[in-house]
Amino acid sequence: MLPDGTVEEISSTRSAAPSNSVGNERSAPLRSYPLYIAGKDTEGDGWVYTVSGRSLLEDVFTSVTLKRTLEKDPDSDAAHHPYVVGRCAVAGDAALELASEAAAAAAPSWAEVPLERRMLLGTRFREELVRRRDEFLDMLTAEAHPSKLARWEHSSLLEIFSEESLGWYQQQMHTEFEHQGRRLIVHRRPDGVVAFNPPQNAPLPSAALGVLCLMAGNAVVMRAPRSIALSTMWLMRDVVAPILDELGAPPGVLNAVCGNPKQTMDSWLASPLIDDIFYIGGSEEGLRFEQTCIARGKKPILELAGNDTVVVWSDADLALAAEAVTEAFYGSGQICMVPNCVLVHPAVAEEFLGHVKEQVKRIRPGYPEDEDVLLSPVRRSERFFRLLHQALDRGGELVTGGRRTEVDGTPSDTGVFLQPTVVRVNGLAGAREFDLVREETFFPLIPVVIAEPASDDELLDSFIDFTNSNPYGLRNSLWAGSDDVVDTFVRRVTNGGLLKINDSHLGCVPYLPTHGGTGLTGGVFGEANYPILRTSRLQGVSIAHGVSPYEAVFGA
Repeated sequence: MLPDGTVEEISSTRSAAPSNSVGNERSAPLRSYPLYIAGKDTEGDGWVYTVSGRSLLEDVFTSVTLKRTLEKDPDSDAAHHPYVVGRCAVAGDAALELASEAAAAAAPSWAEVPLERRMLLGTRFREELVRRRDEFLDMLTAEAHPSKLARWEHSSLLEIFSEESLGWYQQQMHTEFEHQGRRLIVHRRPDGVVAFNPPQNAPLPSAALGVLCLMAGNAVVMRAPRSIALSTMWLMRDVVAPILDELGAPPGVLNAVCGNPKQTMDSWLASPLIDDIFYIGGSEEGLRFEQTCIARGKKPILELAGNDTVVVWSDADLALAAEAVTEAFYGSGQICMVPNCVLVHPAVAEEFLGHVKEQVKRIRPGYPEDEDVLLSPVRRSERFFRLLHQALDRGGELVTGGRRTEVDGTPSDTGVFLQPTVVRVNGLAGAREFDLVREETFFPLIPVVIAEPASDDELLDSFIDFTNSNPYGLRNSLWAGSDDVVDTFVRRVTNGGLLKINDSHLGCVPYLPTHGGTGLTGGVFGEANYPILRTSRLQGVSIAHGVSPYEAVFGA
């Protein structure tokens, strides 16, 4: 930043994908991302550095030391260490304000671009996701995402931006009718400027939802999380920005800044130029933030915690249901949309738990780039053990897991992984007295609640009541063979933004939303979240020729 407080434009030093090999000389230059504001790479107030996910398992002391050294002295030789994979500039107050101004200046002209052309952004984005798949996966594994999960994250985005989904979005954005000589239009208008706050646990795939906000005709200011900024800046600067240039979008329609969360949020809330704030985070903080947004006249779009329920009926395919339940352990449970609680018909409880114990054996720790690794490191595990011990003290039974483990799977009191852990809870009536049932855990920990024996009609009523009374509302699943049970569940379950029947709880499919929910998940305005729709608003238009206004009112 220049002495007078203005922000200086500089040239970018982006490079090819960083090597994932650790312990050898890095084969590519350090990725370096300035701020991206008004179509230009722009200087920030210092840098934050990303070290490889593998390094945090091999030598956490060296990794942390490297980051601290470089943040104090960017010219240090530490920048050449193979553990260091990239850096991102940090935005100060002036840069944050400039990004909002650039977005507000670009928004009106971008909104005037025909919908058909804006929708091309989604098509081109999908094409780039396919073409740059390996680079996408490298970015995620560099940030400690297991490569198997990174492939799922990539495939999920391909569904969100599939031809089927894009066609449905366009239909929802603009529909026309002919009626009594009138051309009637129902379409959606962009809100204006959307400020987007992705989470630290999955910034890249979450930031990709910002493309849908752009397709709606909005300008976007994207905050890359300060502690894990690299993949977000790569996606916005190297993937999305060139497509927008190709489509002739005005400079400033996309701005990407890495910033301190409170400083950035305060700037957005104070700015009269920001219309919507897309907030992804915890429920307690998110619901407070919702009220602040409303008080400041801004639309809050919330993606908060999930505490998803899976119901297993007596005629379910138990092996497949158990397979779906073990999705709870993917990424060590640090994905908001994994299963969090299982309700099981008492007639099949023992058999089902046997299947779960078998399925758990394939969930293992390891280095992020290793094939078939599904667990991620958990640095702070105090709450995991508090939840587990409380459940056991209340009469819960440990089915499997319950310990820390080393990277090779060896149980250890000092390991940075947690074993996949299943706790049996007997009785539906008092299940929510257990914190691990009532709350989102965000650990590889799942309770299996065995309902009290009762008639099937009574059990189905109680399962549906339990599901609907969940204060969270992201996803729910049912495993059942009976069409009557399935139909009753579909008709009566009102909780959540997505309901999956005999399917992967976590998997994504075209047309249906991947995010959104009710209660503590989505706030007061919570529902299934299609970002292209949530960041726009309905408008009706009637175009008539030769119509008498008097006859239109009194002759109808």
